[in-house]
Amino acid sequence: MRPEIEFSEKQVAIIQAAEKLFAEHGFDGASVRDIAQEADVNVAMISYYFGSKEKLMEAVFEKKSNATRLKVENLIADKTISPLQKVYVLIDDYVDKFIHQQEFHKIMLREQMINKHTPIAALIHELKKRNLESIKTLIAEGQKTGEFKRNIDVILMMTTMVGTVSQMITSQHFYKTLNNMEHMEEMEFQRHMRKRLSTHLKNLFKKMITNE
Repeated sequence: MRPEIEFSEKQVAIIQAAEKLFAEHGFDGASVRDIAQEADVNVAMISYYFGSKEKLMEAVFEKKSNATRLKVENLIADKTISPLQKVYVLIDDYVDKFIHQQEFHKIMLREQMINKHTPIAALIHELKKRNLESIKTLIAEGQKTGEFKRNIDVILMMTTMVGTVSQMITSQHFYKTLNNMEHMEEMEFQRHMRKRLSTHLKNLFKKMITNE
């Protein structure tokens, strides 16, 4: 297991500024000077803390993946709920992450669409690989108890979840218009979207992976 990196308050401010600008302009389009200005720090401080823009992007991914990894590991270790309930918690967590971390997921989408063999692509691959291994462990637990089917394609299962949530987030303005929800306050609409996504995915996954 990789040790968790602790970031200082100043480092977190720089990481948050970088995440915002990487989402808006892409990795190549966001300069270190722009990031320093957004974070209200000296350019030299970014070099001092991170060394390079590439290492700063790596820190963005590290901060996000640390929290995800810890949640999934705690979920796997929890003996008080069933494997299906754990999948439901996982669904809620993914929906919440996509809704509340939309800038980070813009970075993920943008960099994957570029489809280059870059350090950033390697970071995304590593992040997905680690998450997938943890989720495979969770699914194996349900298969061992007989609650889950034996022939579950975990990669396609996660593609279904991530793709569904990502598409909903990306096209949320069209969803709002098509469902005559333009009058909704943003917070109310986000709660509505979260509830609809969560319910839909839980119903879908129950049919997809359980023996019921």
